[in-house]
Amino acid sequence: MNKPLAAVALSLLLTGVAAAPAMASSSDTAPAVAVTYAGTVALSNCSGSVVRTPNSQPGDPALVLSNGHCLETGFPAAGEVLVNRASSRTFSLLNASGSKVATLRASKIAYGTMTDTDVSLYQLTKTYAQIQSQYGIAALTLNDAHPVQGSSIKVVSGYWKRTYSCNVDGFAYRLKEGAWTWKDSVRYTSSCNTIGGTSGSPVIDTTTGKVVAVNNTGNEDGQSCTDNNPCEVDESGNVTVRQGINYAQQTYTLVPCIGPGNQIDLTRPGCALPKP
Repeated sequence: MNKPLAAVALSLLLTGVAAAPAMASSSDTAPAVAVTYAGTVALSNCSGSVVRTPNSQPGDPALVLSNGHCLETGFPAAGEVLVNRASSRTFSLLNASGSKVATLRASKIAYGTMTDTDVSLYQLTKTYAQIQSQYGIAALTLNDAHPVQGSSIKVVSGYWKRTYSCNVDGFAYRLKEGAWTWKDSVRYTSSCNTIGGTSGSPVIDTTTGKVVAVNNTGNEDGQSCTDNNPCEVDESGNVTVRQGINYAQQTYTLVPCIGPGNQIDLTRPGCALPKP
């Protein structure tokens, strides 16, 4: 999923890439919504964001979205699903300019898996209303609809404080990487050349400002279906390798599984997330 972060940091120092964020290509259209770092978080090894569903209430305990492979417990095995596991993990909350404004703490891993998708949801000890009143930061909203091919997106990394701009190039029926297989993955156009540490970053539709996916992987070396080299598999079993292309996992599938009080309920109508 990621290069070791120490190696990535050394590469950035040597190349000077970290001095400036990735810029949108001249063909990108101007975003309708200003996308900033507000609501994103930095984890110890990954990126993430404070998120809400369209039905979340101000008094609900807030949720942080990241990847399953970013869990402090290590990579979940294929078929493994974590629900309501105790956690005291901390997250650095960022404001619009990317400055840290607070340290947030988890009370539990509400949900985590690398089966069918690559996602983790942490429940925090603070509510949305508390975060808003104390730090002036609102949660990002999860879109409840499938993302659209060709739409303009930004991948916002709280770990690197870096934003990538591109479009949804299409969708991989199956994306295989090592032991894991993910369904209906978002494929970026090439300008979202994400790196280690951007895992877990929210993928934001620039028209709506809503989160449509969570950044998780890319093919680094041109190998086929190996760790750090995912391959696409179509309905007929044909395999395609796209070296240098990166991917995300859709997040609209989370919305039906989050019930009142932001509690994970995998038995809710429309919830198709893997179960333990």
